[in-house]
Amino acid sequence: MNSSSLKQSGFSQPLALKSITFSSLPFNGGCVFAIVDTSPTGKESTDILYIGRSKKPTRRIFGGYLSGYGGKNTKRISSNLLNEGYIEKTAISWMSSDKPKAMQSELLEKFVQEHGQVPLWNASKKKQAKIKKAAKKPKPTAQTAKKAEKPAAAKIATRVKPTPAKPTTPTKVTTPPKQSEPTAQQSAASSAHPSSELNHKTA
Repeated sequence: MNSSSLKQSGFSQPLALKSITFSSLPFNGGCVFAIVDTSPTGKESTDILYIGRSKKPTRRIFGGYLSGYGGKNTKRISSNLLNEGYIEKTAISWMSSDKPKAMQSELLEKFVQEHGQVPLWNASKKKQAKIKKAAKKPKPTAQTAKKAEKPAAAKIATRVKPTPAKPTTPTKVTTPPKQSEPTAQQSAASSAHPSSELNHKTA
């Protein structure tokens, strides 16, 4: 990635920072910009020194980078421009965006993928490491997704404990009571009763 590839993707023609004016910049609205090194020597694989963003680009560039007001990184860029002589050999290019933060992150990740690190003037070492880590993280594929699902299923299976079956109580078998055997007198009476009825009928 360099100033030429940015221009092909929609960035403006780089303007020299030493001769830039208010009227040459977009006054309001989100944009992403790049500060590039225009010197013929000293560049390795890219001429991009910084990729930034702002919703008020004139304020950021004139009040921040050229006047030194702002956070640590803004002051560092201002020092490089004014104290290290980069004002004579740098230019700025920009592109309007409704989502400048997302666009800046995307460009930085692409830059890291191509060059192994963020631009020279971008952020702190901590943020550089974070962007490098995000760029190196492989995108999940269908195979990796399946592998990730299997351990999760195994964990769920181990968490669910089988409930022990309740012991069944044996059913009591009730036996009908035994009928008592007729006594000798009852059997004699029952045998005598029909014969008396028969004698009554014949009489």
